[in-house]
Amino acid sequence: MQISAFLIDLGQYYLMAGGVVAALFLVIGVDRVEPSARGSYAFRPLLIPGICLIWPLVLYRWYVLEKFGEARR
Repeated sequence: MQISAFLIDLGQYYLMAGGVVAALFLVIGVDRVEPSARGSYAFRPLLIPGICLIWPLVLYRWYVLEKFGEARR
């Protein structure tokens, strides 16, 4: 029983971290990573579930594009 409770807690923390990353990315980062997304706010809530699941990849991509720009794309 302890292992299942631990896995559920781990999943909750993972999704909470994803929610924080999604909020920051959708407010700050999406305009920097994808220039064609500027001004289009209606589709951003649709990205939240995906960002919550793959937030480590989103952070990595955001970091690479901020540091190296379009050259490593």
